[in-house]
Amino acid sequence: MRLMMYLLAVALLMISSALTTHAVIEDEGLILYFSFDEAEGNVVIDGTGGGNDGVIDGAEIVNDEVVHGKGAVLFDDGNDSVTVDSFAALEQYTDNSYLFWLNFAVLNSGAWNQIIAKKAPGSDRSPGIWTCNRVSLHIHYRFNPGNAGSLCVGPDGEGDEFAAGDWHHIAGIKEGTNFKFYIDGEVVDEQTVPAAHTQGTEKLYIGKTGYASALFYIDELFVYDRALSGGEVIDIMDGLLTPVEPKDKLTTTWGHLKTGRD
Repeated sequence: MRLMMYLLAVALLMISSALTTHAVIEDEGLILYFSFDEAEGNVVIDGTGGGNDGVIDGAEIVNDEVVHGKGAVLFDDGNDSVTVDSFAALEQYTDNSYLFWLNFAVLNSGAWNQIIAKKAPGSDRSPGIWTCNRVSLHIHYRFNPGNAGSLCVGPDGEGDEFAAGDWHHIAGIKEGTNFKFYIDGEVVDEQTVPAAHTQGTEKLYIGKTGYASALFYIDELFVYDRALSGGEVIDIMDGLLTPVEPKDKLTTTWGHLKTGRD
């Protein structure tokens, strides 16, 4: 009887462990990944397995007909944010790549509204990503020192506008002094930026920092401490990375876990 109770307890422990173990994505230079499919309380789990989880304040995970995939996080108030405490790899990169799906929920307010900012002492441009201070929708993507990068870019390049309600894949790739801005897998702008930009120990913000948050949905955020190639940008956009399941489980193609991709 004792043996049976012991075996039952071990089995329950194993099941509990399996249910709470997260698959991770492994890729060279990938230092942060959020699927935004779900939250555990007010926490979104870092899908690299690095433990650099995000804290949700005001924003919410949504699973509805608007979502591009299984889930996304919605910022529908200017005070909404997701924050990540800084860590060594996030403080030390010079080359870097940020990739994510983005859908503006409404037209812009006519102000500088925050999308993403990696802050550093005296700077929120490592990088800093905003909407431009116009009623029409553009993305402003910059680095310090020098506030260099893309000015007001849309799907077809400088000066073009985003439409509210449309999903687009965004990628900013910095390699040395070269910055390439991809939208939907195509380079739409290319700029010269500082090779060694301002860095430091302050947090990564999605949504509000010193600026009000833009109003948007975001999904599948990848952050690398290296510059990705154009082919890698397209592979990520197409969902071709593979999560590594916990030991003794089958691996599954990541694109098959995300539904609703166009």
